[in-house]
Amino acid sequence: MRRVCGTFVPLFLTLSTLTLGAAETRAATADSLVIPGMGPPAATEAAAPRPASGALGGGFIEFILTGQAGASRPPPQAAPAAPAAANPVVASLAPPEPARLEALPSEEYLRHEVDYSGPERPGTIVIDTPNKFLFLVLPHARAIRYGVGVGRPGFEWSGAKTISRKAEWPGWTPPPQMMLRRPDLPSHMDGGPGNPLGARALYLGSSMFRIHGTNEPSTIGQNVSSGCIRMMNEDVIDLYDRVRVGAKVIVI
Repeated sequence: MRRVCGTFVPLFLTLSTLTLGAAETRAATADSLVIPGMGPPAATEAAAPRPASGALGGGFIEFILTGQAGASRPPPQAAPAAPAAANPVVASLAPPEPARLEALPSEEYLRHEVDYSGPERPGTIVIDTPNKFLFLVLPHARAIRYGVGVGRPGFEWSGAKTISRKAEWPGWTPPPQMMLRRPDLPSHMDGGPGNPLGARALYLGSSMFRIHGTNEPSTIGQNVSSGCIRMMNEDVIDLYDRVRVGAKVIVI
């Protein structure tokens, strides 16, 4: 038995050496083979890399074929998942940047309830043009004071009117006199947040003047209009809900 094993092992290694030599010869022949019409292989092509240690499974078989025992090949690992593509629908739902807020008037022009000692009856509106205040007279010698914007120089006026009509989110048709001064203005603008008349309008008799809201609250307390009385939208809504058609309006 010892002699058989001594004979078998050298013979097996010899056969393996011959087999590897024949394989290398065939590989060299295949590398130099020229197929008609295809030309020789490119000179820049690198030779086939030798299998890395462990690439053939490791152990005795790899030792026979490569002369290296190597390590067993680790199990294949799953490739990391590619990051999900951005969802355009979700991206479109991202909140927009906060809108720019118009500067508010100073505190003196904010709505206050104050004492009133004048002669006008409750429900009357008194507009103090020089000081940019509108007063709604209340019972018991009280009044609500609102800050307003008034006519710029050359457009001031005074007198007594009545509220002839009330409108929510009114449309605006510039009067002919204004169109002559500003031919760039539209002939009509539907009501809405961008309308110069704002959220509410109180029409003064048959005149072209109104008490109305504005989308420019920073103009409250200034001489800016063409004769109309401007109020902040929240203030004109409050006034609109308190007064009735036919109420007296005194502009001083």
